[in-house]
Amino acid sequence: MSAPAPIPLSQPSITAHEREAVASVMQSTRLSMGPALERFEAKMAEHCGVDHAVGVSSGTAALHCIVRALNLPESGTVITTPYSFVASANVLVYEGLTPQFVDIDPATYNIDPARIEAAITPDTCAILAVDVFGRPAPWPRLREIADAHNLALIADSCEALGASIGGTPIGAWGDAAGFGFYPNKQITTGEGGCITTNDAALAETCRSLRNQGRATRGQMRHVRLGYNYRLSELNAALGAAQLDRLDDILKARACASTRYHEALAPLSNTLRRPSQTLANAKRSWFVYVIELPAPWTRTHRDALCDALQADGIGCAPYFPAIHLQPLYRERFGFREGAFPHCESVAARTLALPFFAEITETQIRRVVDALRTHLPTCAPESNTMPLSTS
Repeated sequence: MSAPAPIPLSQPSITAHEREAVASVMQSTRLSMGPALERFEAKMAEHCGVDHAVGVSSGTAALHCIVRALNLPESGTVITTPYSFVASANVLVYEGLTPQFVDIDPATYNIDPARIEAAITPDTCAILAVDVFGRPAPWPRLREIADAHNLALIADSCEALGASIGGTPIGAWGDAAGFGFYPNKQITTGEGGCITTNDAALAETCRSLRNQGRATRGQMRHVRLGYNYRLSELNAALGAAQLDRLDDILKARACASTRYHEALAPLSNTLRRPSQTLANAKRSWFVYVIELPAPWTRTHRDALCDALQADGIGCAPYFPAIHLQPLYRERFGFREGAFPHCESVAARTLALPFFAEITETQIRRVVDALRTHLPTCAPESNTMPLSTS
């Protein structure tokens, strides 16, 4: 009897609608900076409730353009989270800025606003917060803090398209927001990203930055140092078609999270499940991440990850602490113990297979494998039951 097919950690939701949209570009003579990009940007602006959207080549490029366009002082520091994909900090380093990490709220995994003001110094020029795993950061409070201290507010919303707070879409908070559309995201452009903002001048600067610093499209006149961050027509057409299906994709992902939540209920004394509902906010399901309880350590978590992968089940540690990455240790001197909440969570979180078309059979297989391997990978004594966040 053959082994069951592997379950990937993620996969995009692609239908004939997307294939037809990309094929139509191939039948044209315009492969860059054309009507597909304009359609994609218009749809993104509409979905996020903003005046301007600027398509770029990646979520990292989106954040980099925002940081650059804000013209932050090179010697400045930017308050941000250590629990994120490394790009949210890298874009600051690109511009000679120093990340000023602030520990997370372990209940939400987002930056803890109660710790921010104590971290503000005369060199602080901005706050860059992340909607971790599609859960909105505490934007109303972050906006209050930024305004009170005259700081720029940057939203890394690469994982949160479709989320909202009090009915206001993610993408409309902050001076600008960056989105990413890698194939594991809610929608994909293959590779690509987008900037959303209500600031016309910032949007225009970002349009120039993505196109080698040109003053206007189609002119060989470069008014600033720019980059090749353009989003091709093929990528934009795919993204626009995906946005047509965004509501259905988000519903399917939310349904998958509910199935996981119910299937994992018998293991709720052994692991922590992400919550299904939030107060006055809507999550956009990017990944499904469980948290193993203390006294589990990184070693135990990694052993569980290896066991699941050996069974053909895609999984990954989400996220490693940024400040403990080799680059950040070497350049800034960070060491263990600097941000204990982040470090504790980073050592014990694990992303399970998650995508719009995941089946009940696949979810049951993941849960059965967890039931098998949790006892063999666990430390000798486990801890009390955990509540959801």
